[in-house]
Amino acid sequence: MNTSLVLTILGPDRTGLVGAVADAVAGHGGSWQESRMARLAGQFAGILRVECPAENREALERDLNALGGRGLTVMIAHDASPEETPGISLTIDITGHDEPGIVKRIAQIFASLGVNVEELQTSLESAPMAGHLLFCTRGKIRLPDNLSPAELIESLEKVGVDLTVDVQ
Repeated sequence: MNTSLVLTILGPDRTGLVGAVADAVAGHGGSWQESRMARLAGQFAGILRVECPAENREALERDLNALGGRGLTVMIAHDASPEETPGISLTIDITGHDEPGIVKRIAQIFASLGVNVEELQTSLESAPMAGHLLFCTRGKIRLPDNLSPAELIESLEKVGVDLTVDVQ
């Protein structure tokens, strides 16, 4: 029987970090299931889900924690496999003029409406021919049964006059 682990990894970016994690996983008969990784401000950050035979879990966790000697912090969570949250799953794109607190205001609206954020990516991009930065976010969200996409869009567009919201 296999067990699933969710790993968060962080450390100064350098060549070989992904390989070191992959070696540990493969060395214990594990399988790399899915991941998201990025270089942010000189740091390597990632989250991934791996599966391994249940009898190898403790040894794999020891080897992953030993990567701390190479400057990599590894946090391990056991997959509790919760049942899927009810509601409609959507992709959301939000674009607007960047300003301090924009993520906070968007997150507050999500929370107040009962929207679950399942995945979120944000970036700043140069606005064409405008000379300022645009805040851009894309993600997957789950709306509660009592909220329509139109109601969510209306609430989010109040965050900023130039904010555009698209849900699919």
